Amino acid sequence: MGRWGITLPLTGVPLAAHRTLVAELAGLGYTDVWTAETAGTDAFTPLALAAEWSPELRLGTAIVPVYTRGPGLLAMSAATIADLAPGRFVLGIGASSPVIVERWNGGTFADPFARTRDTLRFLRRALAGDKVDERYETFTVRGFRLEHAPEQPPPIMLAALRPGMLRLAAQEADGAITNWLAATDVPTVRAALGQDTELAARIFVCPTEDADAARALGRMLISSYLTVPAYAAFHDWLGRGDALRPMHEAWAAGDRKAANKAVPDAVVDELVVHGSVAQCREHIARYVENGLDTPIIALLPTGADQFDLARALAPRA
Repeated sequence: MGRWGITLPLTGVPLAAHRTLVAELAGLGYTDVWTAETAGTDAFTPLALAAEWSPELRLGTAIVPVYTRGPGLLAMSAATIADLAPGRFVLGIGASSPVIVERWNGGTFADPFARTRDTLRFLRRALAGDKVDERYETFTVRGFRLEHAPEQPPPIMLAALRPGMLRLAAQEADGAITNWLAATDVPTVRAALGQDTELAARIFVCPTEDADAARALGRMLISSYLTVPAYAAFHDWLGRGDALRPMHEAWAAGDRKAANKAVPDAVVDELVVHGSVAQCREHIARYVENGLDTPIIALLPTGADQFDLARALAPRA
């Protein structure tokens, strides 16, 4: 079996309460724990805890925005986790979105490709212990050196949705992380990335046989996420432009309810894994069969115990 990851913390569960589950994950067949960073926990603190709770799991950020921390602070945070979990940490970075960068963090979302590329290049040098004195296209760093560079600099993966960023990930990073991907989309993304670069994807999983409830939740999430310009362009590239056009038109008109209703069931069923636990596990496996290296389960709330569902979705369940 290859990699099998999960996103932590689970929805609605306090971070400190995850200790028992994290200690079990490797024995259940999980290989990876990944974090996200939107408006809940930050990406690094859960991994610091997981590094102590489990000595086996690979730990990754998916993703840390390149705009919301200065380059030096981002290097410091990454070096800290790399020091706690030598050889087990993967730093995933990406542009994030205008909402997170500008509306929530007071930054400026400009030149996302260049900012991500420049941050990657800076981090390569900083995490190797180099003194960085460089004028990049999107920022300048003068005389920065980590006081304690990690003995094993972590691999760096890029959030990548379309060919330009996927090529950058293949050429300069150690992998690509994508999101809101159907199993049938994997070959398209893999072709743009190449065969020799790790491809990870966060997969939204709603283990319930109540299809109406799963689709209602899926429509709400899809209309919220896929109206973000980067995701809209991603799904245009993947061929869903016509299917999602009514949703975009309703959203642009300010009618959120109509936008939700306009998401076709077929699109929800492609992008949100739902059904029985066994059906969900089989659906996730199809991503791997189609060329995904690292599925990262993101459990959606169903009303059932989140820890029980995480255990049930494990490869060795």
